Amino acid sequence: MYNPQLDTFIAVADAGSFNKASEKLYVSPNAVMKQMNLLESNLGLHLFERTHRGLQLTPAGQSLYHDALYIIQYSKDAIARAKHFNPQKTLRIGVSFTTPVEYLISLWDKVQKIYPQLKFELISFENTPDNAREIMKNFGVNIDMVAGIYSSNLLEERRCAAMLLYHTPVCCAVPRNHKLAAHDKLTIEDLYHETIFLLQHHYFDDFDIIRADLLKNHSAIQIEDISFFNMDVFNRCVNESKLMLAMPEWKNIHPMLKIIPIEWDYVIPFGIMYSPHPSHEVQLFLDAIEQ
Repeated sequence: MYNPQLDTFIAVADAGSFNKASEKLYVSPNAVMKQMNLLESNLGLHLFERTHRGLQLTPAGQSLYHDALYIIQYSKDAIARAKHFNPQKTLRIGVSFTTPVEYLISLWDKVQKIYPQLKFELISFENTPDNAREIMKNFGVNIDMVAGIYSSNLLEERRCAAMLLYHTPVCCAVPRNHKLAAHDKLTIEDLYHETIFLLQHHYFDDFDIIRADLLKNHSAIQIEDISFFNMDVFNRCVNESKLMLAMPEWKNIHPMLKIIPIEWDYVIPFGIMYSPHPSHEVQLFLDAIEQ
């Protein structure tokens, strides 16, 4: 209905900063700046002045700001009126490289048969610690649900709920040029004298249990803390020839990593995370899965 760059423009104008706007929009500051540069170029207008107090609108920017608010609201009202004659309920599922949606997609045929009015939309987001925290604390604002691993302390800290789909085994991510990559299954002794990336203490309760076991009973394994699962860590794993605890759902997460099962009983919950006060559409989806 309108150029979506207007939403970014409004966010930047309200925040007075590319960085603050990026936090609200769940994108990088660089992406916000690129959108604003492109908007100014397409319009042939100078919209912002950089001052010691942050970004301020130029006269042209102030004019566009007020009109953009009207355009956006008018478009939303027009869509709402149209939907009145063609009601469809859309679920927004967050997608990042560590939050796979394949399992949810596999359930969709079943859900559609029960509730054919439900539709879904995949929303891509940068899975940084700050973004993940804000999204999970604000389910229902831009994203309704995310599929992935979780633990009870994570749900409590981020004030969200979860439906358990299954328990997924904790495996080992091994660089394909590592000697252990020739194995189809690993023993705990295979990991001796290796360095393993493990989420920092107090982030996931389930990983803390594994950490305690390794420190107490398998001190030949060197643990190196990581703050989050991201591409930088996966690249380090490959380039530094180190191992990392991972999930089988991540089998295609990096072309130079092989996910190999470990002969132990450690598993971690995998499920759907959503608001503790889910919308009607989210509740229908959850009910359909339970059936």
